[in-house]
This record gives sequence, structure tokens and C-alpha cells, in this order.
Amino acid sequence: MPIFNAFDSKSRANDVMGGVTAAIVSLPLALAFGVASGAGAQAGIYGALLVGLFAAIFGGTRTLISEPTGPMTVVMTAVIASFTAAHPDKGLAMAFTVVMIAGLMQILLGALKFGRYITLMPYSVISGFMSGIGVLLIILQLPNLVGVSGITGGAVGVIESLPEISANIKWPELTLAVSALALMHFVPKLLPMRLPPQLLALVFCTLASVLFFDIDDIRRIGELSIGLPSLVMPTFTYGELTHMLISGVMLGALGCIDSLITAVITDRLTREEHDSDKELIGQGIGNIASGLCGGLPGAGSTMGTVVNIQSGATSALSGVVRVLALLVAFFAAADIVEYIPMAVLAAIAFKVGLNILDWAFVKRAHQLSRSAAFTMYTVLVLTVFVDLIVAVGVGMFIANLITIDRLSRLQEHNINAINDSGDASDMRPNEKRLLDAINEKSNTLLLSLSGPMIFGVAKTLQRESIAVKNADTLVLDLCRVPFMDSTTGLAIENVLLDAKDCGCNVYLVVPQRYKWEANFVERHSDLPTFHSRVDALSSLAGSLGIEADAPQAKTDKAATA
Repeated sequence: MPIFNAFDSKSRANDVMGGVTAAIVSLPLALAFGVASGAGAQAGIYGALLVGLFAAIFGGTRTLISEPTGPMTVVMTAVIASFTAAHPDKGLAMAFTVVMIAGLMQILLGALKFGRYITLMPYSVISGFMSGIGVLLIILQLPNLVGVSGITGGAVGVIESLPEISANIKWPELTLAVSALALMHFVPKLLPMRLPPQLLALVFCTLASVLFFDIDDIRRIGELSIGLPSLVMPTFTYGELTHMLISGVMLGALGCIDSLITAVITDRLTREEHDSDKELIGQGIGNIASGLCGGLPGAGSTMGTVVNIQSGATSALSGVVRVLALLVAFFAAADIVEYIPMAVLAAIAFKVGLNILDWAFVKRAHQLSRSAAFTMYTVLVLTVFVDLIVAVGVGMFIANLITIDRLSRLQEHNINAINDSGDASDMRPNEKRLLDAINEKSNTLLLSLSGPMIFGVAKTLQRESIAVKNADTLVLDLCRVPFMDSTTGLAIENVLLDAKDCGCNVYLVVPQRYKWEANFVERHSDLPTFHSRVDALSSLAGSLGIEADAPQAKTDKAATA
């Protein structure tokens, strides 16, 4: 695995243009997410700079732009609120330590090559999870939208405080917030232009707040200290260690999902293929650096990445240029930034929350299937009101349970117990003649399985084993089973043991090469074993003195793959 990302550019001019354009998009979002998280605007800027730089250098996706995102900000907001409430003196340092833990987890997952497994989640779970985060981000911005401060307790706290919030609305701030939302919604439709609507809303609403309102009537970001960030040393307390580790795992897992989903979107736009494991390592390094410098955690940003690609970027150089352009913009606009109204930044974060909501899936989930809709809405509600990890865990459990049930029902049709050739539609004429001739002399049961077999069919096999007890001979045909898990293997072995206990003769038919988790074939090497059904039937017919059409097979054992 190469250490650095791909910097071989088709057009350096396009990479520079892509990076500068992405920086313009990043600036208002970084400020908004920094303020929304409770860590301050500077934390958003540091996160945008450091995660963006190191993910671009060490990541595995050429044109991916990494920065603080809505989902990561929602989780970080809860982390900061939790630790600062319990430890006012060092809570913020503990929260940034959680960011470092998240980065370490991402590096570990990348080093262990778990990248390809991260996105193996049902879309209903991903949709519910992301939509839930969107709802969370929207709810958390409501107080700042109307100029109310001091609301704690997360989404539940905001909902419980709605009467208080509605009674204390500051109309100047609400006016600015609504104006910003209107600009972000209508400008792209009415005036198609390259400038991002978030930046336009930020500039125009800030100017309006200075021109038409008293400086002191509007809550603003305030003065920012310009300079290198102070190093944040990892801070732990024994009593909070478990909480910190769980929060770090949650943040790291979310960053993995967020980044790799964006990387998949990037592949579709560029017709290239990213390196998932390398991308996770790059994201991890970026988050560790951001945590050490008091910055927000970040992940692959869909908005910034799409803008970067549409501007012509083709290599990781665009990500580095974006960081340099963002740094210049931050220093150049530092004196102006302190006048930005908090309500406008809340409006930008609110609009991001609306965009995160998976409206397309929400509208048609009930049309696709009830199970998909149930899974999606369950994950959404749990994300908002309980916990992100619980939401994903429950969603995965429900989705897997539904999938296993459906697969098991389908696989039940691939288990056929045949006593008479008339019951078999997939038998060849010579096999039918052999089975009919055999049944005239011996009560023979042909148990045929086909397709991949997982643990859901074990109960069906157990039912079929009852019929084995009434047979003189069992022909167990597994020739068309490419995969079998250990539970199914144990169920089949129980069928074999029951047959032996009843004095039933057993003939095994297995593929020449197979990939089964169970090794019952080796444990029952005393049984006649064949590679085709017709060979097994011919051998059985020969043992009964019946003249067979097909040549008798050798009883060599199957080879495992």
C-alpha cells in the first residue's frame, strides 16, 4: 500500500481551481459547525484545515474533500456537552481526546483492511441513520435560530424547552436566520452561479446585521485570536474512560461510514476506484491531528467533493490547495468574522440538516416495502431520541433478521425429499429410471439440497430427518451446494447420525470442490461418497442387483477448496 495519495494530475490548473472553489464552500460551513458544536468557530476552522490536509495527503481517494460534516458535528456536540458538564475544567480537552481515539480507531480499521466491510449496511439503516442525524442537527439549531441561548439536554432538552424558546424569540435574529435560509433556498434556483449559496447568505446577512441592527442587539461570533493552535494533550479520567472509548468508537465509526459513502459517490463521478483502507488511514491521521490542535473531527464531505470534481479537479493536489486557500481566507477575513451573527451560522447548519435528510427514500420507503420503512423509521427515531450506536445496532439487527427470514424461506424450497421420481422435476430421465427401479427393492429417500445454505434452514432439515427414519437407504445430494455455514453442517450431520442409528444405508453426493464451514464429510469417511447423483444411484442399484444405465462411480472423497 503506497503511503501517499495520488498527486499525478491531468491538469494542475483545474486542481487549483477545484481547491479554491472547495475552500469557498468550506469557510461558512466550518464556522457554522464550530459554533454549533459548542467548541467555537476556531475549532471548525482547525478541523477543516487539519482533517482536510492529512486526509488529502494520506487518503485513498483522489478528489475527496474532508472537513467537519453535519453528522460528525452532531456527535461531537453531544460529546462536548457531556464532558464539559461533568468536568468544567478539562471537559473540552477530554472531548478532543475522544477525537484522537476516533482517529486511532479509523487507522486500526484501515490497517486491518476492514474498509470494504464498512459500507456493507442495508440502505434502510444508512438512510434512517443519516436522516436521524439531519433531524438532530435541525432540532439543535432551533434555539440559535431565534436568538435563545442556554438550552441544554440535546434534542430532548430543546423539545422540552419549546415553550420557553417560543416565549423568548428575538425577532432581529429570527429575521436574519429566515433571510439566510431564503437566500440559500432560492438563489440556486433563480440565479445559477458558481458561488456557494452558504457564502452569499453569510456575507449578505452579516452586512444586513451591521447596517440595519445595533451591534449589541445581535449575538455574534466575537473576536477570534489569530495564530497557531495550542496543543491539546490527551486527557483521561479513570471514571470516564469507558465513556470516552465508547464515544471515540462511535465517532470513528460514523467518520468511516460518512467518508466511504462519499468516496463511493466520488467513484461514480470520476469513474475511478478509491482505496477504502487507505482512505480510513488518511481520515484517522487527520482526526488525530485535529484533536491534538483542538479542532473538530471531520470526514469526507459530499458537498465539497462534488464542487471540487465539478471544477475539474483530478488529484489530491486539489485538497492541499483547498487547505492553503482556506488558511489565506481565514486570516484575510478574521476581522470580519467576529461580526457574523450566530443566527446566520445556525441557519447554515439548519440547511445542512435539511440536506442530510434522505427525502427521496423517506417519500418512497413505504412503497418499496413495509420492512424497509419500518427499519428506516426505527433507526431514525432511535438516532434522535436514544443513541447513535443503539440506532445502528438495532437497525442492523432488524435488517439482518428480515433478510435471514426471507433467505430461509427461499432456501426451504431448495430442500427436496424425494421418494418417487414423479415428485422430482429436476431429475434426468436415467436418474428417474434408476430411482424407480431401486424403490421396487428398497425404500429409498433422495434428499436433495441446492444453493447456498445458511443457519435458517436448520429447522427444515430437522423436519426432513423424520422421514429418514422410515427409509432403508438415504441418498444425500449436496452436489449443488456451493456454500454451507457451520449450523447447516451440524444439522446435516445430525441427519446422517439419525440415519446410521436407524440402520439406514447412506450415500453421499458432494461437489468435487466446495467451501463449507463444516467438515462432516471427513468425519464420515466410512460412507460411500460420489461427485454426481447418477453415480450414487448407479452404485446403489448395483448393490441391489439392478442393472444400471450409468457407469458406477469410484468412491473417492471430495476435495475441499
